[in-house]
Amino acid sequence: MSHSSQPAILLLEDGHVFHGFAFGKTGTTSGEICFNTGMTGYQEVFTDPSYYGQVLIMNSVHIGNYGVLDTDVESDSVKIKGLIGRNLEEAFSRMMAHGNLQDYLERNGVVAIEGIDTRALVTHIREQGAMNCIISSDGKTVDELREMMKTVPDMSGLELASVVSTAEPFFMGDENAPKRVSVLDFGCKRNIIQNMVNRGVYCKVFPAKTPAAEVLSFNPDGIFISNGPGDPAAMDYAISTIKELAAAGKPMFGICLGHQLLALAHDIPTFKMHHGHRGLNHPVKNLQTGKSEITTQNHGFGVDPEAVRQADHIEITHVNLNDDSIEGIRIKGKPFFSVQYHPEATPGPHDSRYLFDDFVALMS
Repeated sequence: MSHSSQPAILLLEDGHVFHGFAFGKTGTTSGEICFNTGMTGYQEVFTDPSYYGQVLIMNSVHIGNYGVLDTDVESDSVKIKGLIGRNLEEAFSRMMAHGNLQDYLERNGVVAIEGIDTRALVTHIREQGAMNCIISSDGKTVDELREMMKTVPDMSGLELASVVSTAEPFFMGDENAPKRVSVLDFGCKRNIIQNMVNRGVYCKVFPAKTPAAEVLSFNPDGIFISNGPGDPAAMDYAISTIKELAAAGKPMFGICLGHQLLALAHDIPTFKMHHGHRGLNHPVKNLQTGKSEITTQNHGFGVDPEAVRQADHIEITHVNLNDDSIEGIRIKGKPFFSVQYHPEATPGPHDSRYLFDDFVALMS
């Protein structure tokens, strides 16, 4: 623990108040509360752009106990709006670590609270569903925070992908690699691109609002639609771009938000889930092979299961074994496919990395 005796307050949108102790930056922060069931990989989770706008509960009892490392990141900064834990640890034991969690959160301006009964809190969110919350450690009263709560935006209808996307195009990989892929960056994790680079792909990463013609001007062998934060249904610009790119007929692969956008571009609606899937132990069945894989997930929206099942032009390739939600689709007669989970799995098991091989094979 940080041994901080400075009190902090967690206020939920439904009026519940939790009292704990300050960690990270002293201040006040707000966003949609969500939880992650992973026991390791907290730094990769904190830097995943898909978490932008969210206050994160880490279910594991001890977070920070192996410190932080400059290379354990998925983007160039911490993306979560706030952090909630049972024991957020300042002391750590890992010879490779560059520093502790307290300094890391302070440096990245993240307000956190510890000493919270996270089991009770997660149970509450599982039952009541996703909602907004506020963490405050700078002396504000509960009444002041209740007033603030009225101004916190609802995640439904929120377009956040363009906020975390790259400002300028950039390249990853060897320019003489056998394959070229245009990446639509809606908040892409670095290790997703690295997985393509490792398979002989030269990637050009484009900002979220890049026109289809410019994406195609790289003369790619395939197009990748990335993960990212926010409500996919609020991204009209992306849906129309993907429709234009689909007309070009080049192989397309979408992950997470990219999966939802590929579905929307093929007339399948999305919806806001009750409390989402976040963690690195979610079981998914591949309906084509009959094999199951343990997957890494981070999403609060999903594709409409009924609409997918009734669509003649879409094949369901993967389902979630916990709740039967749609985890993968393929557009019939087209080289387009997507999954709701994260096959790069940083952190998590590497059961699903074959999907990158499938994408490369589609381009040959």
